[in-house]
Amino acid sequence: MCGIAGYIAGQGAASAAVLQAMLARIAHRGPDGQGAFVEGAAALGHRRLAVIDEDGGPQPMANEDGRLMCIYNGEIYNYRSLAAELTAAGHAFATRCDTEVLLHGWEQWGPALLPRLRGMFAFALWDRAAGTLFCARDAFGVKPLYYCRTADGTLLFASEIKAFLDHPAFTKCLNEAQLERYLSCQYSPGEETFFAGVYKLPPGHWLTFDGQTLRRGRWWAPVFAPDDMPGDAPAALDEALRGSVAAHLAADGPVAGFLSAGVDSAYITALARPKHCYTVGYAEGRYDESPAAGRLAAALGVRDHVVRITPEAFWAALPAVQYHMDEPLADAAAVALYLLCREAARGGKVVLSGEGADELCGGYNIYREPFTARWYGRLPAALRRALGALAGRLPAVPGVNFIARRGVPLAQRYYGPTALLDERAKRRLLRRYTGAGDPRLLARPLWAASAGLDPVTRMQACDLALWLPGDILLKADKMSMAHGLELRVPFLDHAVWNTARRLPPAAKADAHGTKRALRAAAARRLPGADAARPKRGFPVPVRDWLRQERWAAPVRAAFDRPVAARFFCVRRLHRMLRQHLRGTRDNWRQIFCIYCFLVWYEQYFEGDAP
Repeated sequence: MCGIAGYIAGQGAASAAVLQAMLARIAHRGPDGQGAFVEGAAALGHRRLAVIDEDGGPQPMANEDGRLMCIYNGEIYNYRSLAAELTAAGHAFATRCDTEVLLHGWEQWGPALLPRLRGMFAFALWDRAAGTLFCARDAFGVKPLYYCRTADGTLLFASEIKAFLDHPAFTKCLNEAQLERYLSCQYSPGEETFFAGVYKLPPGHWLTFDGQTLRRGRWWAPVFAPDDMPGDAPAALDEALRGSVAAHLAADGPVAGFLSAGVDSAYITALARPKHCYTVGYAEGRYDESPAAGRLAAALGVRDHVVRITPEAFWAALPAVQYHMDEPLADAAAVALYLLCREAARGGKVVLSGEGADELCGGYNIYREPFTARWYGRLPAALRRALGALAGRLPAVPGVNFIARRGVPLAQRYYGPTALLDERAKRRLLRRYTGAGDPRLLARPLWAASAGLDPVTRMQACDLALWLPGDILLKADKMSMAHGLELRVPFLDHAVWNTARRLPPAAKADAHGTKRALRAAAARRLPGADAARPKRGFPVPVRDWLRQERWAAPVRAAFDRPVAARFFCVRRLHRMLRQHLRGTRDNWRQIFCIYCFLVWYEQYFEGDAP
């Protein structure tokens, strides 16, 4: 696990000093070493977190004749079997590091290497003779990769956007259209970013650049095939996940785990049996999962370390979280994860986590919606539309929210499990509303591509494309790498995917629960209560804290600063905060979303980023 940064100069030769500055920005990703290659127009840099073959894996790494140079972030879990296959084909390995598999694999198979890789990765290969760059990102988007084409033709690429800030050809400019998407989603969705001209290479995609032309293509796309699973679904899931966890334990040092009261991390812990686990705890009892996690850890023979998060620690960490995320993120769990990763990094370099289970196995509570209140769906469509339009003008409370949602067909309204401000609310709140940031525009092609599938599977397909890489995996990468910690996700493995993609609808969600097949599989390894525990997410007491003047005060102060008035109707911001403080409305998510944007903006645009 590491960080990569580089560029192909549009004019003149690349600069070692510029590359050094780019790498310094992402030094947190790789505290164990740094490497650079600068020749002609090409500059490739690497910050290393040594997990496998500490002595033999420095990067950039060259092939035998020196024609290819590789920089790489991630882990290839099947590198040993690939190395054996390549050795049999005549390739000679100088290290036991997985990076070398990319070089010899490219020599042997070219782009056909990509589907052979089992793991998480973002890498760049520079062909010195041809003068061409090839970059690729893993299937699910576990590892990030950003790129930017500057005005002078330079191509920048890196694990984090902040690496671009020190390149003289990069012009930092806000992409204000992304704010509208963010206010609906709580994260920055799609390929665009908050920085104009900076893009995310999507999951399962490759990129090539020959100094003039930039081309992109897709090497993998998820295709669900529900009702295509023979036999025992829980047994098949258990077998696939056991194999994945075993592969994810490959490391030269200890591998720890994250453990909550949820079934996903509990199942991973039961299969991996690490010596140490880490759990978030709070003084606020209804948010505290540490007692249940502690009981499970004791039953499994695992030592559990509880990181108790106070409101002081949470609010103090928020600026660092927004900086490390590169773009604003209003997922409060990111702050908890940041603090959890900080503690875990003191004990080792690698940790297992449960991300991806909900998207693959049908875990979000919203997936139950097609099975609830079916009587309402039998009302005439025109009546539901009329009631929904009326409800959309009323205060947002649970019953009203239900009517507003059900007034619009699922395929026309769903873009993820978290929906904050709708277009009407954004139009009233923003000083410059365009309508171009409607996240439903991003979801439309995804819904069109899943036509004919059941509603739960269609929501999964949407979340796999937008929510998973845009929020869940990005915060997992950025919050762990902020502390030089490698976070691995065994659920996002091709063997697990090939089983989960075939789960019939009844094995995923219904009116009574979620992840039905996965819970049945987990019950083979866990006490029944732990396998059946309802989905809670990663609860954080921000709602409660924002009803205390002490924690509302800094938010109010941010709303009064000139930055807020530049983008928002300040009067409405204060009204939202007053309503929440008084308990007349539950506005915490909207308030937190706006506050996170302001904290992020002040760091990146109101002065030099730290």
